[in-house]
Amino acid sequence: MTRSDGGRTPDELSLVLAQAVVNAVDAVGGYGGGVYLRSRTPGLLLMAVLAGLPGPLLRPWWQMHVNRPFPVAEAYRSNSPVYLGDAEDAMRRFPQLMAGLPFPFGSLYAPVTVGTAPVGVLVVLRYATRGVPVGGADRGRMEALARKLGRDLAALGAPAEWDGAPMVVRLPAATARPLRVGHFDWDIDGGTVTADDATRLILGHDPAEPPARTMEALTARLLPEDVHGLWTLGSTAARSAEGRVSRMSLWSPGGRPVLVEISGHGAPDRLTGVVLDPEAGPVVPDAADRVPHGILCHDRLGRITYVNGPAEEILGHTRAELIGRDMWAVLPWLANPAYEDHHRAAFFSDDPVYFLARRTPAHWLSVALYPGRDGVTVTLSPSGRPGRTPEPAAAPGTELGSSADSAAVLYRPVALAIALTEAVTARQVSAVVTEELLPAFGGRQLAIYLQNEGRLHLASETGFPKGFLDRFDGVGLDIRIPGVETLTSGRPLFFESMDQLADAYPGIPLDASVGARAFLPLIASGRPVGSCILGFDRPRGFSPEERTVLTALAGLIAQALERARRYDTEAALARGLQEALLPHRLPVVDHVDTVGRYLSGTQDVEVGGDWYDVVETAAGLVLVIGDVQGHGVAAAATMGQLRSAVRAFALIGHEPQEIMGATNRLLIGLDPGQFASCCFVLLDPATGAFRAVRAGHPQPLLRHPDGRTEVLDLPGGVVLGVDPDASYPVTELRLAPGAVLALFTDGLVEKAGADIDEGIERLRSTLAAACRLPLAETADRIIGQARQDEDRPDDIALLMAARTAPAR
Repeated sequence: MTRSDGGRTPDELSLVLAQAVVNAVDAVGGYGGGVYLRSRTPGLLLMAVLAGLPGPLLRPWWQMHVNRPFPVAEAYRSNSPVYLGDAEDAMRRFPQLMAGLPFPFGSLYAPVTVGTAPVGVLVVLRYATRGVPVGGADRGRMEALARKLGRDLAALGAPAEWDGAPMVVRLPAATARPLRVGHFDWDIDGGTVTADDATRLILGHDPAEPPARTMEALTARLLPEDVHGLWTLGSTAARSAEGRVSRMSLWSPGGRPVLVEISGHGAPDRLTGVVLDPEAGPVVPDAADRVPHGILCHDRLGRITYVNGPAEEILGHTRAELIGRDMWAVLPWLANPAYEDHHRAAFFSDDPVYFLARRTPAHWLSVALYPGRDGVTVTLSPSGRPGRTPEPAAAPGTELGSSADSAAVLYRPVALAIALTEAVTARQVSAVVTEELLPAFGGRQLAIYLQNEGRLHLASETGFPKGFLDRFDGVGLDIRIPGVETLTSGRPLFFESMDQLADAYPGIPLDASVGARAFLPLIASGRPVGSCILGFDRPRGFSPEERTVLTALAGLIAQALERARRYDTEAALARGLQEALLPHRLPVVDHVDTVGRYLSGTQDVEVGGDWYDVVETAAGLVLVIGDVQGHGVAAAATMGQLRSAVRAFALIGHEPQEIMGATNRLLIGLDPGQFASCCFVLLDPATGAFRAVRAGHPQPLLRHPDGRTEVLDLPGGVVLGVDPDASYPVTELRLAPGAVLALFTDGLVEKAGADIDEGIERLRSTLAAACRLPLAETADRIIGQARQDEDRPDDIALLMAARTAPAR
């Protein structure tokens, strides 16, 4: 994709996104914003456009996984907007956001959809409205612009995806005023003058008045001293043989300073002049040079726009060297992450920020940042060396110095610690470490090994060459390699370059990287869990603060992995219990094929209450599916009792409505307050006639022999366990040869943030598309699609029955 940087023209997608962000920021009074789009990596959003803020300062947020507890991910997952008026609101709902950006600011997030599919999130940042929620008008404007962006993306006809770094966009200035420049010609000997309308307007004349033909008439509304100075200026320019250009300031009739520039061109007494109304734009005030403090201004993208004289002396650079340059590029000592965090505070909040900074080892500066809608004013003054202040890991410019000493920026480790407490499975722990630890310390490679029966096994990796780490998988704890020794000794190992690593472990296989390595022991409560490898693209140093923080984080990772290991063990036991309660084999009968599938949820270790059963009775074949509310032993026990009760009632020969009513009363007697849904079908395999009764359960699907698939409309009763006198009407239908009946629980069609009707339609389409597949393959395809969602809050049960055509 073509980017707009480097002088290249932005492509159509980039322009559509940039226009949407600029409009959104202006519509809701923001100072910055952006848009995230889907990437080619499933579950990963990338920041496509960033407006009003420096790109490098927001680098940790360029990527966003959709399963992370951040408002961008929440808006995308739920397909619903998120509005945060101030820091208190954000801290209450998204503590990890405030751990990373602990500043008082407001933010608005609106999902962008193409059709019904979410493709991204539109974001606006603005100053906090303390205690006041985001208003309805701003909400409406934000959502309308997000819908428009979705329509514009659909009109492009190309996939709404992004790949790479964000495109940084400059916002229009909020304080921009119309530029007024006038021109005039002056015959100084004759006193005549020809002036355009802009000059006459600036000097206090009404354009409807007759034009002033003389300089006396044109300057009649000016102060006498200004008029005398103007004539003196003109006489000097007229006498100059080399075409001298002279300038002066004078007061306009409106009380504003006006800049006049007069030049001669070698023609006797003929002058040309330009009048600039300084109200139209900033004019560098000479007064700022008389202030003893250094003053520097930069825009919201970090470009320096003004430097006064004292700032030149303090910084050791001239204005020509500074104006128009990126502040962090021309003043690299400000790239210390601690100082960058102060600048983030100025960009996100409207409160002044004060801190001490070290320009050189011997020179300290007192820095104040005064933020505004269009930029930041910085004041600088020399200061004595403080007793304690954050410093880089090495002196600026050293080869092995830490250019991203994130140990000084505590919020990233804090964000990692918070995320680890929320991770449950080993897969989630590995994902959190990859998403949080690498950006926190500027790493590019990560590997986690887990210890089992005296060997280290590779659990997860990212960034290493494909297959490179396979040779270390399963190594014993007696092998002399750093990943083993850091675990057996309990001591972290830091190597500032690959040369240092090769010297310490001669003959160890190395990849093509030349960067640094950190080997961290994963030890939880004295128990060895494994080891973690953190890799960097370039050589770098590790400050004492970094080493301490990395070692502490390794302990948190080890505890999270140990907790996840216990969770996985308990989950396996729970799932075993769940499977024991389900039928191991379905009966085989003539003219009807049946198949059942069960898929556990991923967000809870406890067993669920979903069940299905097929019972062969004298009256026909019983198909039943149900879902007990909740999870845990109580739900599983209730589920087992209901399954047994339905089976017993059916074998006795009760009618479908009687079975449902009796089961309802049984549940009320067993556990008042416990609810369950159920769908019961009694099928005659020979004729295909069936009677169905439903208690608060999702409607079944019926696929006809020609492939047409519909949602049945069964007029059922309330869920079981509510009303002992509830009635459950029976619906009589017929299953034709070649037709398929599908019963399912709501976990198959429900998804957070989406309408259940969308899930039912998705299931109907899948069932219809599989009309040529065998029944078992159809069930596998349906469950396979559900398994792709890694965050399933509920269990899923599926029961399908197909009536076979009679043999010829």
